[in-house]
Amino acid sequence: MLKGQLLSALQVLTAIPFTIKLILKTFIQEIKMKKSRIIEFIGITTMVGCAFLFMAHKINHDAHYHTHANGLTHAHPHDQHHVAESAENSDSKEFKLKTGQGDFVFSYDEGLTAAFPKAAQEFEINMHGGFNEDPETGIIYTGIPGYGLCSISPDLKEWTKIGNDERLKDNIHGIVFFVHKGKKQLAVAQEGKRILVLNLDGTIVSDILKPKGIEFDFVPANDFFKSRDSNFGITDVTYLDGVIYAVHGYSKGDFVLTLEEKEGSWDWGRLAWGGKGKAPGQFQTAHGVYAHEGHILVANRAAGQVVKFRPDGAFVEMFDNIPEGSLVCNVAYKNEHFFFNALAAVGADMKSAPIYAHTGKELVSTIIPGDLDIPVLTNIHHVWPHTVTNKNGDKQLFLLVHGWNKGKYAVLKME
Repeated sequence: MLKGQLLSALQVLTAIPFTIKLILKTFIQEIKMKKSRIIEFIGITTMVGCAFLFMAHKINHDAHYHTHANGLTHAHPHDQHHVAESAENSDSKEFKLKTGQGDFVFSYDEGLTAAFPKAAQEFEINMHGGFNEDPETGIIYTGIPGYGLCSISPDLKEWTKIGNDERLKDNIHGIVFFVHKGKKQLAVAQEGKRILVLNLDGTIVSDILKPKGIEFDFVPANDFFKSRDSNFGITDVTYLDGVIYAVHGYSKGDFVLTLEEKEGSWDWGRLAWGGKGKAPGQFQTAHGVYAHEGHILVANRAAGQVVKFRPDGAFVEMFDNIPEGSLVCNVAYKNEHFFFNALAAVGADMKSAPIYAHTGKELVSTIIPGDLDIPVLTNIHHVWPHTVTNKNGDKQLFLLVHGWNKGKYAVLKME
C-alpha cells in the first residue's frame, strides 16, 4: 500500500510543471474576461492548491502510520516500554511521562514521594529493604538503615518513626506484618545479624540469632550451620498459619527456614528445605518470600524465578512468562495480580530495573521507572502495591518502590 502511494505522489509531482504552465496560460486569457469570471477562476485555483496540499499531507501521514495485514496500526519509532503522552486542559498543555501497558500504566507521583521524612533524607541512599502492610488499617511498614523502623499512613502522606531500640536502625532487609493469636506484630530480617519479632510500638519480643545446626529436620541445613565458614545470610520473612518463614539466600546455604512461637517467644522451628542448586525446590539466591492463599512464594533471584511451595516445603510450580535475565527480588499481590521487580535493567536499552504485573501465568505489564526520569532510581530492591481509598470511595492503586545501589524511595501512580 505504501509503495502505491509513493508512486501516486511521483506522478503528481511530475505533472506539476505542465499544470503550472496551463494555469498561467488560462489566467492570462481569463484577464480579458469579466471581473466575475476572474473571481470565479481564483476560487477554482485555490481549491486545486488545497487539494494538492491535502494529498501531500496524506502521503506523509501514511508513511508514518502504516497498517499491517493483521489490521493493527503502528507508529514508528515507538518504545515498547515507554509511553509519553500529553494531557490538555483549558489553560495549558502538560506533558506527562507514563510507563506500562494495558490496565497497568503508571506515572511518577512526585508529591507523595516528597512525603519521605526530612530527618531521614541523609539515610535514603542506604535504603535496602522492603515493605509490608496491615490489610485492616492500610498502614505500611518499612525500615531505613541508620534511621529506623517506620510506618506510612494509608494515604501515603505521613511517615512515623517507630520505637527507640537501636537494633531497629540496622538494615531491615525484609519485613512482614502478621496477626498471631489475635495480636498484631512485625518480623524483620536483618541480614548478617538477626531476625526480630516485635510489637507495633517497636517493642522487641524476640531476637533470633544464627542457627547452631541442631534445629532442623533437614540435614543439609544443619550441616551448613555447623560448619565454621557458615554465615547468616537472612534476606526476607513472611508468615502463614502460625509459622514465620525466612529465606537464607545471601549464602552458600540457600534455604527456607522456619520459626515457631512457644509461650510468647519465637525461635527456630524444625522445618527447612532447599539448598543451593538448579533442581525444583532448590535456589540460586532465595531473596524474597511471600505467603499467598495458603502457599509460600519464593523469589529465586539469580534464577529469575518465582517458585510456589506448599507450607510443608513441597514444590508446586514456577511462574511462567518472566523475561529471561530478570533478577527477581520480591513478590507481592494486589488487585488479582502479582507485582515483583528485577534488581537491574534487563537489556542495554532499558533505563532502569523493571517492575512486572503478572497473573501467575502471564505477564501483563512491564513498568520501567527509568522511563519516568526519576532521579537516581536505576536498580530496585522491592516494590509494594498499595490501594488508597479517596473520600468519594474511589480506589487508586500505587506502587511503592525501594531503590537500591544509590538508594531511592519513589511512588508510582496508576493512570
